[in-house]
Amino acid sequence: MAQVTNILFGSFMVLFGYATVVGRSRRQVLALTLAGVLAVTLAVPPPAQAQSSLVAVINSVLNVIKGVIQTALNTINSVRTAISNFYQQVAWPVSLINQAKALVTQMIGQYRSAMQNIFNINLQSATLQNPVALESAMRNHQTNDFSSLTMSYGNTYGPIPAATAASPADRTMIDMDDALALDSLKTLKETDAADDLTLQAANDIEQAASQAAPGSAPFLTAGAVVASIQSQAVTQKMLAAELRQEGARLAHFNALGKRGATITGDVNALILNLLQRH
Repeated sequence: MAQVTNILFGSFMVLFGYATVVGRSRRQVLALTLAGVLAVTLAVPPPAQAQSSLVAVINSVLNVIKGVIQTALNTINSVRTAISNFYQQVAWPVSLINQAKALVTQMIGQYRSAMQNIFNINLQSATLQNPVALESAMRNHQTNDFSSLTMSYGNTYGPIPAATAASPADRTMIDMDDALALDSLKTLKETDAADDLTLQAANDIEQAASQAAPGSAPFLTAGAVVASIQSQAVTQKMLAAELRQEGARLAHFNALGKRGATITGDVNALILNLLQRH
């Protein structure tokens, strides 16, 4: 009997220590302690002469709970309350967070549809078969149909003249102009596809901002910065394509000037030959 009592008492002390650690409030610790004492009492009823000692032990335990443990729990709860108030009132004020979320939601409902309609405006204006096919290929935001784009371009603007129909210089300029035009159109299609991804990322960040948890603002900001950098990179790529086109235009004009000078020289030579014969 003594051995059973010792085992139960030891188990009770272990459970009491665990309850002291994990208990979230003084009431929980007190309830678990009383339940443990009652279980030990019912399992091993003490002899009559030990009942007064058991009551004294229970009172001692209750005095400890009401004294040191209660003070510690009250201190812990005070610290938790202070930290919670600091987060909710100073670091991340709940009222301001809810106000910001409501503002984001309002802006989404007010502007997203209008801005999306701007991007979805149908600008196609061609009416003939070949130009319609080319315009559709130019504006479909796809990057896996470059061969179709090249075919539609050739059908619309015609092939390079045969060697017997144009001089080598003219054929060279025509081929280069076509190549640069197709390069720019392909870059345009790639840019449209990238713009779609950027707009989707912007919508995702905007939606996340309306449901963001306190403390997540730096992560949303980082995502927005990345999307902004990617958008700037796409803009720089388009500017580079525009500069290439401008350079090609200047080269074309220079080639025409050189071609005119060459023709003028040939005409002068012909005139001199005619004069020398007479």
